[in-house]
Amino acid sequence: PEAFLRAAAQEGRGRLKIFLGSAPGVGKTYEMLTEGAQRAKAGIDVVVGVVETHGRRETEALVHGHELMPRRVVAHQNHDLTEMDIDAILARHPQLALVDELAHSNAPGSRHPKRYQDVEELLAAGIDVYSTLNIQHLESLNDVVASFTRVRVRETVPDSVLEDAEIEVIDLPPDELIERLKDGKVYIPQEASRALTHFFSKSNLT
Repeated sequence: PEAFLRAAAQEGRGRLKIFLGSAPGVGKTYEMLTEGAQRAKAGIDVVVGVVETHGRRETEALVHGHELMPRRVVAHQNHDLTEMDIDAILARHPQLALVDELAHSNAPGSRHPKRYQDVEELLAAGIDVYSTLNIQHLESLNDVVASFTRVRVRETVPDSVLEDAEIEVIDLPPDELIERLKDGKVYIPQEASRALTHFFSKSNLT
C-alpha cells in the first residue's frame, strides 16, 4: 500500500535525477550536460535552467548547443546578482530542465531561499530535472565529512530531497582530481592552491 501511495503521489510530477559526487571537479556538471544533450538528440525538449561553469573550458563547450534560459537579476546591497528564473522555465515548460548545484542558496528576495526548493516547484509542475550535488552538502552527512576534512559547507540539502530521485554517482580517483586542480580545470589558480592545502588533500579525497 505504501508503494502504491508513493506512486500515486508521483503521478503528474516531474522526475529528479541527481549527479552525485565526492568533490567539486569530478565531472558532475559535465555528465549532466552530456546526458542532457543525448536526451535532446533523442527528441526530448531540454533547456538549461542554470549552469555554473566556474570558467572550465570543457564545461563551457558543452553548454553551447543547449537552449539557455535567461537568468533573473536580483538587486542586493548595491550589487546585481543573477539567479535561475523559475517563472521563465515554468512558462517555457520544457520536458527536462538542467539545474546545476542543487544546494545553492538563492539571493535574498528570491521566491525560495534554496535552489532545491526551486527544483521542487519545477517537479510539481511536471518538469523533469537533472541536478548536481556533492556528498558533503547532504544534511545527514555534513558533520561526518566535516569531521575528517575539517572543512564544513554551510549549504545543505535535506535527505528527503533524494528519496524519490534517481542517483548517478560521478567519481574520479584522487590523483586525477588533484592533477585537474593543478591544471586549473577545477578552480582559478589562486583558489586552486588554497584548495590543495585544505579540502583537496589526497587523504581527504580518499
